[in-house]
Order: sequence, then C-alpha cells, then structure tokens
Amino acid sequence: MSEEDALLREVDEELRREQLEKLWKRYGNWFIAFSFGIVAAVAGYKGWQYYQTKQAQAAGEAYASALDLLVTGKQEEGRLKLTALAEGSHKGAAALARLKLAALDAKAGKIKDAIALYEKVEKDESLDLPLRNAARIRHAWLIVDTADHESLKKLLGGLDVPGSPWRAAAWEILALSAWRAGDLKTARNLAEKILLDPETPPGARQRARILMETITPRLAADENGKAASMAEPATPAGQAKAGGKASGDSQQKSAQ
Repeated sequence: MSEEDALLREVDEELRREQLEKLWKRYGNWFIAFSFGIVAAVAGYKGWQYYQTKQAQAAGEAYASALDLLVTGKQEEGRLKLTALAEGSHKGAAALARLKLAALDAKAGKIKDAIALYEKVEKDESLDLPLRNAARIRHAWLIVDTADHESLKKLLGGLDVPGSPWRAAAWEILALSAWRAGDLKTARNLAEKILLDPETPPGARQRARILMETITPRLAADENGKAASMAEPATPAGQAKAGGKASGDSQQKSAQ
C-alpha cells in the first residue's frame, strides 16, 4: 500500500469517526433508553413467566392435596380446598376444581348444584375448549333421563359429529335419550355408529352392544306387527257390510 493510499484511508476513517461522534451526541441518549427498554421488557416477560409457572405449580399442588384428602376420607377438608381453588385466580385449576365438586355433588344427589357448576365451566370462554367440552358431556349424562332429545342435541352440538374426540360419548347419550323416548330407529342408528367407529373406547362399545341387543328384538317385533296388520283380512264389520250388499242385490234380482 502506497503512502497516498494510506493517507486517504486514514482521512476516510477520521471522517467516519467524526460522523459517528455526531450521531452519538445527537441520538446516544435515545439509543441507551431504547436498550434499557428492551432489557426491562425481556426481564418483565421472564418475571411474568416465572410467576405464572409458580402459580400453576402451587395450584397443581393444592388440587393434588385436595384429591388426597378426599381419597383418605377427609371429605369436608377436601371440599374446602376445592372450593378455595374454584374461587381462585388460576383459571385452569378453578375449572378442574369445579368439575370435581360437580362430580361430588352429583354423587351426593345434589343434581341442581352439580349442573350449576358444569354450566359455569361450559360458559367460561376464557377456558380451554377440552375443559368446557368435558363439562358439557358430564352435564348431559346428568340429565339424560329427564331432558328431551332435542335439548340434549343442542347441549351436545358439535360433539356428536365424526372427527370429534367426544363423539362416542355424545352418540351414547343421544342413543339412550332416543331409546327412552321410544325412538328405537334413532337409538339403533346411533348405537351402530358407536360400534362401527374404530376409535370407540371399549366401555362405550360394550354398552352400545348391549343397547343393540335390547333394541333389535323390539324393532323386529314392531316391524312384524305392522306387516301382520297390513296382511289381515277384512274386519267382521266390513264382512257384514259386504254380505248385506250381496243380499240386497240378490233380492233385487228375484223381484225382477
């Protein structure tokens, strides 16, 4: 490199340094503030993540503790812990606690209380969909013997379609409802769906098979009864009417 090139390079670097100094004097404070803002935002986000993790961990431990109390026979203490969780700030733990409390109420015969808890979970749009759908299924099981078929279809809307992970449970509930209402064909069709679905759980498949075994003879008897009634001869009243008409015709011919 020649002395001329070295001099030009030195001048160029000096100009660049001066420009950077001017930029720094003009915008340096803004740059520092922006950098500190990024650091603070990252620190705040990480802190919030840590807080959420600790909250979730504490809620999970409290829920597990409540279940342990229930298992060991300390029902009242377990319910108190679950109630505290149900009213707490952690959404997921609150929903799980409500589902468990509803199950306990249903077992104790407090059906209205159980339904009210299930409806709270169903209608909470801030919750994950699996929790809300689980509440809908359990709610439907509670009222399958009392609600009409259309009400159950509305409650289970979207769960009773192919591809839904809840379809077998929804089909089973609707099949029982149809059977209770005397709609044997609908009940049979739903039971067949359960049996033909390769992803149906074993328990649901067994219950569907029992339902089919109950429905099929009754349907066959109904169909045979209809066929017999269609093939029956004229009624005695009809025969008498026909006989009277024939007698009248005969008398008319004799008079002639």
